[in-house]
Amino acid sequence: MALNKEISIVEAILFAGGEPVEISRIAAASGMDTDTVVKIVQLINDRYETEESSMRVIRLEDSFQLCVLPEYIEYVRAAMETKKNTPLSSAAMEVLTIAAYNQPVTKGFIEHVRGVDSSSVVNALVEKNLLEEAGRLDVPGRPIAYRTTSTFLRCFQLSGLDDLPALPDSDGQVSFDEILIMNQEMLILMNEEKL
Repeated sequence: MALNKEISIVEAILFAGGEPVEISRIAAASGMDTDTVVKIVQLINDRYETEESSMRVIRLEDSFQLCVLPEYIEYVRAAMETKKNTPLSSAAMEVLTIAAYNQPVTKGFIEHVRGVDSSSVVNALVEKNLLEEAGRLDVPGRPIAYRTTSTFLRCFQLSGLDDLPALPDSDGQVSFDEILIMNQEMLILMNEEKL
């Protein structure tokens, strides 16, 4: 098969897919092996960059997706007459953080970590396609487990969960005892100033 034909086939699959398409699925549909598909996608991106195209193919774990560069999104929104997305609340960001670093997680686990009811936040994130059901745990009550989606990766510009920033170790955390000591020192200083 000619190289230009292979490029056109992969590009057509990605365009028609609209959503992330697994590399193995592209390979099966195009009759190419997965390594060739990866090389073809790099050629597509090279061409887009050379032509200063508004398009790029991004990798999301084991999938590729054709997308618009961030600087052109406002024009796409205007043309599609979509409402501007409201920013995520701090509660939603907390839930996403808990889910991303501990997935799969249950609502109960999220609520235990946050200390408040999180059902509505989890449900809203599922509606926004940032979280998805990941089956049920094999424990009493068989609660639903949740994990992040490829939409989550795309929105936060991550290729995979390995790109998440590292959590601070215990050296970077303030302990409860340190807070008590700081508070006691501040009380002593305040009392000394009053004298």
